[in-house]
Order: sequence, then C-alpha cells, then structure tokens
Amino acid sequence: MHSPRAVRVALRWGALTIALTLGGVCAASLASAAGPETPRPGGPTVLVTRLEGPVSPVMAEVLHHAIARAVRDHHAALVLELDTPGGLETSMRAMVKDLLASEVPVIAWVAPSGARAASAGVFIVMAADVALMAPGTNIGAATPINLQGPMDSTLARKATNDAAAFARTIALQRGRNAAWAERAVREAVAVDEREAVRLAVVDTLAATLDEVFARANGTRWARGDRVRVLELSDARVVRFDPGFRHRLLALLVEPNVAYLLMMIGFYGILFELQNPGAILPGIVGGISLILAFLALSVLPVNLAGVALIVLAMVFFLAELKVASHGLLGAGGILALVLGSLILFDGGPVFRVAWPVIGGATLVTLTFFGVVIGAGLRAQRGRVTTGAPGMIGRRGVALEELTPQGRVRIGDEIWSAHAAAAVASGAPVEVVGIEGLVLRVRGVAQEG
Repeated sequence: MHSPRAVRVALRWGALTIALTLGGVCAASLASAAGPETPRPGGPTVLVTRLEGPVSPVMAEVLHHAIARAVRDHHAALVLELDTPGGLETSMRAMVKDLLASEVPVIAWVAPSGARAASAGVFIVMAADVALMAPGTNIGAATPINLQGPMDSTLARKATNDAAAFARTIALQRGRNAAWAERAVREAVAVDEREAVRLAVVDTLAATLDEVFARANGTRWARGDRVRVLELSDARVVRFDPGFRHRLLALLVEPNVAYLLMMIGFYGILFELQNPGAILPGIVGGISLILAFLALSVLPVNLAGVALIVLAMVFFLAELKVASHGLLGAGGILALVLGSLILFDGGPVFRVAWPVIGGATLVTLTFFGVVIGAGLRAQRGRVTTGAPGMIGRRGVALEELTPQGRVRIGDEIWSAHAAAAVASGAPVEVVGIEGLVLRVRGVAQEG
C-alpha cells in the first residue's frame, strides 16, 4: 500500500510536470504566432496560411479565422498553400461558403511540388478567386466516397448529382471549366498541373510565392456587381500560423492518433481499476481519454464503433474478475477489432490503419494471454494459504509426541497429534488439520 504522503507527493509532481509541459507548448505557440501577424506600413501585404492534411472542421475553422484576420488587418489578399487528400463534405461546404463570401480576394496555390488537391480539395481550389499550381502537383478525383454500399444505389446517385451540381456552380461562378469540374465528380478524373492549366481548371503555374504574386497581380476579382483588380506589386508576406488549439486539434484529429489515445485511455483506466493506488496508469489513462474524446467530437465518428470498443473493455475487465476460461477475452478481442474497423465514417481519409489495429489487438492478446495463463497456472498449482495450504508442510517436534505435543512449522508453534509416537526433535509432516490441532506423522531424516 502507498502511504497518503507518498500519494500526495506523486500527484503534486505529476501535476507540476503536466503544467510545465503544457505551459512550455503554449509559450512556444504564442511566440511563434506573435509578431508576423501585424502588417507593416508602406505597401500592400498578403496574408499567407497553409492548409495541409484532410479537410476537417479544424481546417474549416483555420480558414474562417484566416479570412477574418485578412479582413481585419486590411490585407490585399489571402494566399492558401493547399495540400489535401480530401475529407469531409460538410467541412468542404463550410470552407467554400467562406471563400465565396470573403471580402478579400483569395488565392489558392497547390504547393509544394508533390502536393495535391484531391476530392474535397477540388472544390476549395475552384472557389478561390485565383487558382495556381506548383510544378509536380495534381488535382481531381472528387467523387463522393463516404457512402456505404454500391455506387448505383439511389442514395449514391443523389449524393453524386448533388456534388456535381455544386462543382459546376462553383466553376461557373469563378469562370473555370464547369464540364471538367462535373467530370471530376462523376468520373473521378484527375490531371497534373499542366493539363489543369490547359483545361482552364486553374489559372496558371507558380513555383514560388514570388511567382504567385507576379501571376496574380492585375487579376480581376468580383463580389456581386463590383469588380476590382488585385494590386500585388512589391507585396510583403505576413504569415498566419494557427494557434496552439488548432495545432493540437490538427494533431488529435488524425484518426490513428485519436484511436491510440482512446486505447491508452481505456487501458490506463483498466489497469488503475485492477491495481488501485498505482496512480500513474490512472493519470495517463484519464488525460489520454479526455484528449481522445476531444478528437472524437471533431471526427466523423460511428457510434456503433465506439460502443463495440467500450463493450470490449467491459469484457476485458470482466475477464479479470470472472473465470470464463477465456471466452470473455475472445469476445472482447472480436468486439475490439470490429469496433476499430467501423470507428470512423468518411471514407479512406478517415480510417484507422490496419497496422495500428493489428498492433492494438496484438498488445491486448499478449496482455490477456499472460494474465489468463497466470490464472490457469495458479489454479493448477499447490494451495499455499489457509488450512489446505498446511497439508504437506514439514516441521520439527518440540517435545515427544505420545501422541499429543507441540511442533514448530516454519515460525509458528502448533499443537499436534501423531498417530504413532514421535521423538523430540524429530522431523514431522502435516497430514491433516482439525480445528487448531495438526495431525502429523514422523518422517525419516534426510541425509
């Protein structure tokens, strides 16, 4: 058992460590975000922010804040450095609404080389006032893939038609190739940067940020009936870096990270319940579980998957308490694998990787194999406690047993009864127990 003082000291050190860690991260975040966001006088400034990773509520919120900052600080334009495999339709539509209603012109730049604007990224690029691509990039494949079942189902056709109409509307509003936009949805076509320029999917190519400014300078952009011209000569860059909250959420909403945090949280709580007073598993498990719930509040979660994983943990906990001969553990493993596979909706972008699921399952199997194996070995082993544990133990007669007397068993002195006389100092073996009296017999001395 841990003393209360030791527990208090451990909790204080743990809390201090967590506070210092979070404080350091927050300070670094504020330091990185301060300074560059305030535009300097003496010429136009352009706000530049990077949107990388799956299209999610976090990315939509970052874009919303970037547009608000560009409007507030009177920047000449907002540049989005984009690299995304796609993501959630709901987040994409929110981003497109912000782009179409933005009071400052928005320049979408698919960069750097090797980047892509796939699926939902196609809509974001087409909704920008100016669209550019770096060499070695590609765009396209915007067919909805977050549906279950065959694509010739009524629901799938409705979703595809809706997305195609939306893509065509955006393309027409920005003066881009509406026919290609519709094909990108219906046929999942994708093109490289040069073909995208030739087909009028994007406006031009740009390898660097300076080239982006040069190509976009003098471009006309419109809001309603009002048409204006971009003036980016000698423009200076002002970086907009997401705050600590957005960076933390961007890390947590990666499905594999959220899944691992949830598993660490469940196992930490499970170990704490199994070993009360261990403290550290409970602290780590509680923090991990809260962070996992934060991520799950943003990700497209399938509640059936969460329910299966919770059920698996209940089975595992019951396996530690109930002699089910491994049935509860096997049911827990099955529920864990099924729950992990269906935990997230939203297509392959939001899916737990097979190696992660396999690793979590292997760790679980190993743990319960060790625990259950130890339990089975304990059941087959010799009883060492209570009255049955006395049978077979050996000691020494402290006096002659004729047939009553006293014997020493280990560090204990017992009253004993022998079926045959035993001399004082002779070795004896316990063959039974009646109340507080041992039944013993003499044994031959070894050696």
